[in-house]
Amino acid sequence: MALIWTGNIETLTKDNATFRTVVKVGEHIELTLMSIEPGGEIGLEVHPENDQFLRIEAGRAQVKAGPAKDDLRETHDLEDDWAFIVPAGTWHNVINVGSEPLKLYTLYSPPSHAAGTVHRTKAEADEAEAAEHAR
Repeated sequence: MALIWTGNIETLTKDNATFRTVVKVGEHIELTLMSIEPGGEIGLEVHPENDQFLRIEAGRAQVKAGPAKDDLRETHDLEDDWAFIVPAGTWHNVINVGSEPLKLYTLYSPPSHAAGTVHRTKAEADEAEAAEHAR
């Protein structure tokens, strides 16, 4: 087994057709690919213990962020080749405002999802997260 992960991240991201596919989970970081359909979104969320780096490889996004669920005071319109960092504890949402699927990848530190996680749709991801929080 290889010690490091290597891959053409741009090609992998653009070719990904699932809402969420976890590519690699290390002890301190996770790499996940995402594809969000036009008009779709990641959904308003906060990661209390995870910093998150996101890079858009294709499409157009509106990113909203703030210190509280009802206080999203920042809005950023971004497109391919833009990246952003969401510090732990920051409420945020990423919305596809384009006419094509939004293709992005994200790095979580520390990891947020189990190795091998694949959610083909947002509905599938929401269902899995609800089940996880019910435990």
